[in-house]
Amino acid sequence: MAITLNSGFKMPIVGLGVWRVEGKEMRDLIINAIKIGFRHFDCAADYKNEPEVGEALAGALQAGLLWNSDHGHVVEACKDSLKKLQLDYLDLYLVHFPIATTHTGVGTTASALDEDGVLEIDTTVSLETTWHAMEDLVSMGLVRSIGISNYDIFLTRDCLAYSKVKPAVNQIETHPYFQRDSLVKFSQKHGICVMAHTPLGGDGYFGSESCLDDTVLKGLAAKYKRTVAQILLRWGIQRNTVVIPKTSKLERLEENFQVFDFELTKEDMDLIESLDRKYRTNNPTKFWGIDMYA
Repeated sequence: MAITLNSGFKMPIVGLGVWRVEGKEMRDLIINAIKIGFRHFDCAADYKNEPEVGEALAGALQAGLLWNSDHGHVVEACKDSLKKLQLDYLDLYLVHFPIATTHTGVGTTASALDEDGVLEIDTTVSLETTWHAMEDLVSMGLVRSIGISNYDIFLTRDCLAYSKVKPAVNQIETHPYFQRDSLVKFSQKHGICVMAHTPLGGDGYFGSESCLDDTVLKGLAAKYKRTVAQILLRWGIQRNTVVIPKTSKLERLEENFQVFDFELTKEDMDLIESLDRKYRTNNPTKFWGIDMYA
């Protein structure tokens, strides 16, 4: 099952996130995922595992993300990722965060901090400048589709206004505890596919709660004879969003792909809608010393 992007290319509606997966575990994971049927892998320079992904890839659909410190070096950063991934082009390339930070070298993805431990933000590179460089990647044949990540309604609207090539995707955190219905609907209204990172809610990495422990969702899992993760992914799919859960376990990898043979009723979709807490789980404040969402 796939979604057609505004660029005309199709993207599988279920993908695999590879954040915090390393070494041989990564190679085995990618190979098993391809065997199961995955053709969408969400990578980022900041994950520091592109070489391992590249070794395992066999022509699968590949998505990458431009790191904050490379906003002024978009072409070089994309070519660096392509080299590590052993690819001639990317199907999709996203701006990871809507902020430029001090450049620390292409592909290094280090976040420069000042003497107070606060992120060094580069105020000389605008998001518009970054986007036009992203557009150049398309004309150069290095990337098929381009998009944004972690953009709110205001920033998404601005990108639509100054872009020649419209963003095909907005990758955001969205799950039952953080549904962001207004942003999802705004993006979809303007032809931007919404990709849900962290579709299962937090996993404790940022000290956050997980939707997997919710009693209501556990009840729905029992009703449909599915796992809670499958209920969460199916909910995301029925919102017409792309979901990219992360796992390194083979059994969960298989479960995450087995979400196309059942459907949640409208009543149960409404029930899940009532769980919204506006609860963001993916917040890098503790690493950057500044609340980027303030």
